[in-house]
Amino acid sequence: MRRQEAVRGGIVLLLTIAVVTGTFSGVAAAETRSGGTIVVEDGETVDGLSAFGGTIIVRGTVDGNLDGAAGSVVIEESGVVTGDVSTAAGSLTIAGEVNGDVDVGTGSFSLARTGVINGSLNVGSGSILIAGTVGGDAKLGADSVRLAETANVGGDVRYAADATFTNDGATVGGSIIADSSLGTGGFDLPDVPGWLFTGYAILVNLVLGAALLAVLPGFSRRIDETVSDEPAKSAGVGVLAMLGIPIGLVLLAVTIIGIPLTIAGFVAFALLAWVALLYGRIAVAAWALRQADVDNRWLALVVGIVGFGLLGRIPILGGLISLATFLLGLGAIALVLVELRRGSGDSEEPEPAVESPMETDESDAGAI
Repeated sequence: MRRQEAVRGGIVLLLTIAVVTGTFSGVAAAETRSGGTIVVEDGETVDGLSAFGGTIIVRGTVDGNLDGAAGSVVIEESGVVTGDVSTAAGSLTIAGEVNGDVDVGTGSFSLARTGVINGSLNVGSGSILIAGTVGGDAKLGADSVRLAETANVGGDVRYAADATFTNDGATVGGSIIADSSLGTGGFDLPDVPGWLFTGYAILVNLVLGAALLAVLPGFSRRIDETVSDEPAKSAGVGVLAMLGIPIGLVLLAVTIIGIPLTIAGFVAFALLAWVALLYGRIAVAAWALRQADVDNRWLALVVGIVGFGLLGRIPILGGLISLATFLLGLGAIALVLVELRRGSGDSEEPEPAVESPMETDESDAGAI
């Protein structure tokens, strides 16, 4: 009987993850990614991206701004950034399209022949090569600046007065100005091994997860049980909480004292989201281990954090799996908190009734 219940629970849990993954496969939330190599694949769309890693590669679409820091950043020919690009990098190459402005500090910068920046360009770098199109002005602070024959700049080109400047016959809509206010020289960011970013993230999550299990053992156990017993309900409540809490905080900002509370609320929600993601990973790992007759919360911690941390590096699928476990954890936290609140209310003993003097007199008279 217990085996059948476990199988049924497992089916529901897996279906829940599959449904959540499928539901959100067409829409990716605003993302923060870290790792050795961060890739937005061709055909993938992310709603804005903050990335920190060894290499950032954009082959798909960043629907919003791209910012962060990396050893190298590449926007390939198929890549599109609909907003602005603001990064610090050892090298930056743009062969795709940026609809907004580009404001970067880098060791070397290259705008390929196929590259298009519809806004303005502001670069501080060691060397700069412009072979593509810039719709607005270009401010180029570098030791070496070259405008290729294929370059097309709609506005002014300003370069550092003491830079080595080469113009191979570029098309410039405005003026070419040697600007003494612009500095030269960029900077080099070291290439950071991918395992260092991944290992650091896993270590931090293990420490926080262990603290949750040690400090809140009862609460953590109830989260585990809720995800295992009611996965669909947990995910559904998680979706409502993910949408409802930010909306409520935004509405709170309309009030007179709402803005400080809203800011504090979003900080708290970010911490809650982190905890929810960890609880979701641990709970799913604990359920999987129980199917193998292993019931050990510390092993579930390691399997959940390390396993899902590695799965999260898979393009697209990794993000969807992380979203599913986050929703399970967030919904389970909400359900357990509601249950605890109801339980504390039910445990309060009613105050004894106080008889009025009239009732006492009537009862005495009846006895006589």
